[in-house]
Amino acid sequence: MYRHTLKGKVYRFENLKMLLAKASPYRSGDELAGICASSYEERVAAQITLADVPLKNFLNEAIIPYEQDEITRLIIDTHDPVAFEPISHLTVGDFCDWLLSDHTTCNTMQQINAGITPEMAAAVSKLMRNQDLIAIAKKCEAVTKFRNTIGLKGHFSTRLQPNHPTDDPKGVAASIIDGLLLGSGDAVIGINPATDSPAAVANLLQLIDNIRQQFDIPTQSCVLSHITTTLQLINENAPVDLCFQSIAGTEKTNSSFGIDLALLDEAYQATLSLNRGTVGNNVMYFETGQGSSLSANAHFGVDQQTCEARAYAVARRYKPFLVNTVVGFIGPEYLYDGKQIIRAALEDHFCGKLLGLPMGVDVCYTNHAEADQDDMDNLLTLLGVAGCNFVMGIPGSDDIMLNYQSTSFHDALYLRKVLGLRPAPEFESWLIKQGITDDQGNLLSVADGHGLLNRGMP
Repeated sequence: MYRHTLKGKVYRFENLKMLLAKASPYRSGDELAGICASSYEERVAAQITLADVPLKNFLNEAIIPYEQDEITRLIIDTHDPVAFEPISHLTVGDFCDWLLSDHTTCNTMQQINAGITPEMAAAVSKLMRNQDLIAIAKKCEAVTKFRNTIGLKGHFSTRLQPNHPTDDPKGVAASIIDGLLLGSGDAVIGINPATDSPAAVANLLQLIDNIRQQFDIPTQSCVLSHITTTLQLINENAPVDLCFQSIAGTEKTNSSFGIDLALLDEAYQATLSLNRGTVGNNVMYFETGQGSSLSANAHFGVDQQTCEARAYAVARRYKPFLVNTVVGFIGPEYLYDGKQIIRAALEDHFCGKLLGLPMGVDVCYTNHAEADQDDMDNLLTLLGVAGCNFVMGIPGSDDIMLNYQSTSFHDALYLRKVLGLRPAPEFESWLIKQGITDDQGNLLSVADGHGLLNRGMP
């Protein structure tokens, strides 16, 4: 039992799970689940109480029982006590101060991240203002490699997302060329297929691979099919670069996705065996999002932000090339408006980076949410300042297959310009060689006689 007296009223929190939920900044999903604080005062009482909880408590009090959940077992069984030792004496509040200290550097955090559990990361984020989440995430660097290098300080990448409602090859190819001519696609050229048909997915993989090889592009491809489809295609020698899967923070939620850790292990080893990377072998691409466990009725009374952080324990098991929180995609039932989406994105990015992951964010909202593109401009800028590894690049920022609003190729150009950021080094060299940008990162006009269009459409 945890308790705190505020203004003469005693607030009691039955266990750590309840305390985390009550301390979480307000969002519609936790209210829908009936687990959020009943008042602002109760939330403050919970946050004050949480600040005094020793970090060691998170190793002794599982918020989902060890016997019932393989994600809990993964978290506990892979915890590194040596990495934890330098912070083992701290409370959650002390940990917050320690992270904000100028003496705590990127290297310091990298040395301890294997000792931080997702629940510790979630807990400390609940005590922070948005600027704290940004300042600490900015210190973190999570660098990954496949055909290029993502996540270096001073660099900012995009996933070129050329989705099409019927997977029409000409429509997909047109969007890919459009994105490349605007400097997008260094994180991945990644398609959400309209169907999970193995044949259709194989055709899309071959299309991207043909374009990549024709123009010698130092990037990687991914068609975001279910992992079982990808495994089948690997066995059929399809050109699979990155293996994709949506993941979550409870075993029951992952089961609703048709996956478990054993299947992820199999897919990871199968993708590694292809040996298609040239500068590195980070081969997994994961997507997550607050609210997925609630929508699957699989959250066990855990707040959605803590559930999300637990998904990062799954991700870091596989040393992924990319992790993407699709923050506003699940809808206003879970993140009601622009303010909640912005806060959730900064939390997710912070927790992922603190746990050592190469975090990107799909800066997005659904058309029935109380949000607009100005909210997304604000979030995009905040994430750029925070050192986010990548965002989406979508024609006109409007995904015509998934029917939601995200960020455009031009949005990425804006962020690179105002913050002085560059694409992945290998990709930037390619852009300069192709006459798409100059060596200062300025976009050149296709009308100047340079670029891909003058070498023919694939």
